[in-house]
Amino acid sequence: MANDPVLTPPRPAEGTRPAPDLLPALLLGSVFVIATCGLIYELIAGTLASYLLGDSVMQFSTIIGAYLFSMGIGSWLSRFLDAPLLKWFIRLEILVGIVGGLSAPLLFVLFEYVTSFRLILYALVGLTGILVGLEIPLLMRILENRYAFKDLVSKVFTFDYIGALLASLIFPLVLVPQLGLIRTALFFGALNVAVAGVVLHRFRETQPYRRRFTGVIVATLLVLAVGFAFAERIQTYTETLAFQDQVIYSKSTPYQRIVLTKNNRELRLFLNGNLQFSSQDEYRYHEALVHPAMQALPRARRALVLGGGDGLAVRELLKYPQLRQVRLVDLDPGMTRLFQQNELLLALNQRALLDARVQVVNGDAYHWVRRDTTRYDLLVVDFPDPSNYSIGKLYTTAFYRELDKLLAPGGLLVVQSTSPYVARRSFWCINHTLQAAGFHTIPYHLYVPSFGEWGYVLAGRNGHWRGDGPLPAGLRYVTPQVIRQMLVFPPDMSELPTEVNQLNNQALVHYFEDDWGPYTH
Repeated sequence: MANDPVLTPPRPAEGTRPAPDLLPALLLGSVFVIATCGLIYELIAGTLASYLLGDSVMQFSTIIGAYLFSMGIGSWLSRFLDAPLLKWFIRLEILVGIVGGLSAPLLFVLFEYVTSFRLILYALVGLTGILVGLEIPLLMRILENRYAFKDLVSKVFTFDYIGALLASLIFPLVLVPQLGLIRTALFFGALNVAVAGVVLHRFRETQPYRRRFTGVIVATLLVLAVGFAFAERIQTYTETLAFQDQVIYSKSTPYQRIVLTKNNRELRLFLNGNLQFSSQDEYRYHEALVHPAMQALPRARRALVLGGGDGLAVRELLKYPQLRQVRLVDLDPGMTRLFQQNELLLALNQRALLDARVQVVNGDAYHWVRRDTTRYDLLVVDFPDPSNYSIGKLYTTAFYRELDKLLAPGGLLVVQSTSPYVARRSFWCINHTLQAAGFHTIPYHLYVPSFGEWGYVLAGRNGHWRGDGPLPAGLRYVTPQVIRQMLVFPPDMSELPTEVNQLNNQALVHYFEDDWGPYTH
């Protein structure tokens, strides 16, 4: 195998003092940049897959595994790259910039057009991983004449791991909320290409092919810059393909993708592509969530809502003048701000989150309830469906026992519990899990046109509950008679034996995937 000539910086002009050799430092700086870029591409692929395909734990696990395996293939293939190594390195950085930079916009656009999206996703992840896996071994070979082997390994991997740390911190805190996935991919693609440009113009050995590569680099940067400038249009275009109605608001937060659509009849809210409510019939869902419990608590003074950042459950609670405090705990400040500021949504939730009796807290409910010492007459648990392990932990015996500590004597707990028709085992698993945590339970259900049959579980420390207490005026769906009807389950929704959902088994997530899988794939 031929060797590269010794790397040399440009000669200083006569009569000047020789400049220090900064080129090894330049290449080590490149390690930092390419390590950051490489991990960013991995995080983008995992996040995008969880947005589009659901089950974030499964998607991140398989994406990371495929990416690392592909990097291993790339490292093995690096042995076949012969001199001139600098030329290979420049080619490689341009290719990584193109493939990694265009990955997010390409996947967003293709999602609605192709039936084998997973095949394209993993092919792109594999190609990116192979290219990234080639980078570090190639750089180490370029630098081998500049450092002793032990120093070379130490320096290269130090910069590599520091770059990975930086990427893992700035991705959720800065990049996703400020740039979004498409712009983040394009920006870091441009960084890879910029590394190629810097190396091209700092080494004399690149002069024979400098002009040709300069043209390619400039053209690639121009394409990425145009994509960056039009990223919002690309995102809007992909969402017009995914949603039937006009998209009037869309934003990526560190926790989810929020999309609001509108037609001449209704507003619809989607989180990570999943429908959360339709303004046409959400009153059915939220009246059923709140009023069967509240009509049995005429002396209730405090209520806690977990989830429900749209303020619609809070709106129903505020119809009870005896309530002195309603505390809402929702993970995503982007969600609660939207429903505190958008005029269309303020009209829908009747400015509930701006009411003087309401306190909005942004935080992880799992940790919040373990620190809270307040006693509540009613706990309203309005989390998303248990489609992944991070949400599934909020439906476990461990979490429900923490909620039990927050209940005042005679207090009640109500949990939205997915569809007892489509996800029959999931629904009864939630009921059995509450029972295993020491609660007496009353399951009930109703029909919501946007969702179909939907279920809830009302729970307390004893079985003393009556469904004929006073209700506020002006309700559009719930009446004492309707509440009695909601307690009746036909045979195709009747109780099934299930496992109890615990932190160490997450049985509910498996039930949910099996129940809903035929409807979502």
